[in-house]
Amino acid sequence: MPLYRDFSDDTATILVWKYDENDELNIDELLEPENAEKVKDYHPKKLLEVLMVRRLLKSIKPDSKILYKEREPFLSPKDAEISITHSYPFAAIAISKNKIGIDIEKFNPKILRVIDKFTYENERDFIPFDTEVVFYTIIWSVKESMYKIHHSKHWSLKKHYEVRPFELKHLHSIKCRVHDDQISDELKARVEFFDEYCFTVVEE
Repeated sequence: MPLYRDFSDDTATILVWKYDENDELNIDELLEPENAEKVKDYHPKKLLEVLMVRRLLKSIKPDSKILYKEREPFLSPKDAEISITHSYPFAAIAISKNKIGIDIEKFNPKILRVIDKFTYENERDFIPFDTEVVFYTIIWSVKESMYKIHHSKHWSLKKHYEVRPFELKHLHSIKCRVHDDQISDELKARVEFFDEYCFTVVEE
């Protein structure tokens, strides 16, 4: 199981794996019994993503499980924070002493069809026309990563998650914010590119 990328830092272990058809993923060994019902109707590729994340976890914390509370993953025993993401053939996991959110997205021009769903018009002034797909993919991914730290079924990526203007040459300290009438939490995102994908890390 060769790692594809290791983006670990001083506070978190952050690993990315790219699936290869020669990789063996035994569902009986990797999947927690508590999650058997959850995955029983998954598409084969989605099931592979789930098993890849478990295989990554075994390499870091072999005695831990990934369980869910209202669709949000947590470690059992809960001795660290966790975030997971996948987009076939990639899967990634982050284990940290602090809250952390990670996300992986493939660059795809189709994102331009939905920019009104996650950005306001006045948030777009800084985006160059010739690199719109790159910028909007980053913004979406950063907001998804923030959502994994601060999430609520009553919040929207458009209204409550903000990504400040940034440049592509400065992708390791993008300023971002989660806010509502009660809180305003300033955060920083780190963005990495590989293959045709954007990988985002937000740590508290």
